[in-house]
Amino acid sequence: MATKLSVNINKIATLRNSRGGNVPDVLQAAIDCQQFGADGITVHPRPDERHIRYADVRAIKPIITTEFNIEGNPKVDKFVELVLETKPHQVTLVPDTEGQLTSDHGWDTIKEAVYLRDIIALFKKEGIRVSIFVDPQADMVAAAADTGTDRIELYTEAYAKNYHNDREKAIAPYIQAAEMANLKKLGINAGHDLDRNNLHYFSKSIPGLLEVSIGHALIADALYYGMGNTIQLYKRCLQ
Repeated sequence: MATKLSVNINKIATLRNSRGGNVPDVLQAAIDCQQFGADGITVHPRPDERHIRYADVRAIKPIITTEFNIEGNPKVDKFVELVLETKPHQVTLVPDTEGQLTSDHGWDTIKEAVYLRDIIALFKKEGIRVSIFVDPQADMVAAAADTGTDRIELYTEAYAKNYHNDREKAIAPYIQAAEMANLKKLGINAGHDLDRNNLHYFSKSIPGLLEVSIGHALIADALYYGMGNTIQLYKRCLQ
């Protein structure tokens, strides 16, 4: 089975917010991405709402025909409230700090074990699948299994950064992390800086990869190739 592609539409909201108004239309973008073949839609609302707004999330949920994934920091109360209100198919917990430009590290699943167990249980009680953002470290993946999470999302910036220098070396810790996840019966997602150049090698190398979430590179490619064509290009990378 091919790895699923969830399209992160944050950058579309960034473009809209830069000018005001509703162009481009984020809601229509979510509809179109699904029609063009995306297996899911991802959003990552941050407290300052500099791209996806909380109102966007509420508007998007009813039109989702595939899967809806909301990313964010559960230590922000209004994020937790939003997730419990909208009940997406999946919530991805990310340890962002306030004002952070983009996600840049995974959870310390050992030190944060008690907190993660409690917050994950809260979401799972509502029937929401939970994934937690982790670095490619086998010990962090092993500890993630003890939190009750359904999946992990491997943070792939290091892989993307080093892919062109030595792709075998770059992928090695991710393979080890994935093998641990499989051993612990955790589902595996991945995301951050994956693009058309490095995606195929990553997806074919990671055993049991269920889903990738891609936003920045995909939206940038869509400026040249069109959204429908770009989504199909990325899906072919996953075959």
